[in-house]
Amino acid sequence: MISSFQIDNVRVGSGDLFLIAGPCVIESEEHTIRMAEIIKGVTRSLNFPFIFKASYDKANRTSIRSFRGPGIKDGLRILKTIKTEISVPVLTDVHQAADVARVAEVVDILQIPAFLCRQTDLIVAAALSGKPVNIKKGQFVSPWDMRHAVEKCRDAGNSQVFLTERGSSFGYNNLVVDMRSLAIMRKFAPVVFDATHSVQLPSSSADGDHAVSGGQPEFIPLLARAAVAAGVDGVFLEVHDNPREAKSDGANALESTKLRDLLKELLAVRKALDAAHTTP
Repeated sequence: MISSFQIDNVRVGSGDLFLIAGPCVIESEEHTIRMAEIIKGVTRSLNFPFIFKASYDKANRTSIRSFRGPGIKDGLRILKTIKTEISVPVLTDVHQAADVARVAEVVDILQIPAFLCRQTDLIVAAALSGKPVNIKKGQFVSPWDMRHAVEKCRDAGNSQVFLTERGSSFGYNNLVVDMRSLAIMRKFAPVVFDATHSVQLPSSSADGDHAVSGGQPEFIPLLARAAVAAGVDGVFLEVHDNPREAKSDGANALESTKLRDLLKELLAVRKALDAAHTTP
């Protein structure tokens, strides 16, 4: 069996469903705080463990003209405010090993972006920080090969590692989700399902000189329910109060007004699954 570990009030790998959610990128301090308050209000009323997520830098945007975020200095200051004033654990991406120590001083969880899930130096640096590490499965990586990324963390002395599925490349500009991958990866680490990036249509449209990813957000609830039924430990959702105006990944974000109903559905699926496992 996989081992579980504690992050603030969230138990990862214990069988209790938890949520990682927030806007894709820090757009402003005011907006980030508002999103954290909205999501916390919903999750607290449902007793749904919650980790806040937002990126201070989106280093993998398709176009050089795309908004990347406020940068590490202001971004970490804002994330520290979320952590201390909103009182929720915080997760953010790291894109290079040189940033790990500085980011680890503020956040609770370090996230390795999907495109960097094979970058050994970055994974080892994150592991050596002593903070829990979330490795997003690359769109180009098989679920069984993610064992090697997990082993890089554990060989560096950090067993607090989990994986996030975010879809696999299917031809150009499309992703599909193989639900078998959730069960395969959960044999060696706790697993989270990213229901919003999984409906992304990467770089699928163009607006003048700007390459823009599309999405099919109508399928977020469908895939999230299926993943919970498949036995994941957590669900990852990019949540925004106005996806059409979002500065990153708005086309595949969940509108914040839809969060409560979706989480209620996920809790109902988990309850039904637990009942099926305990019924003689």
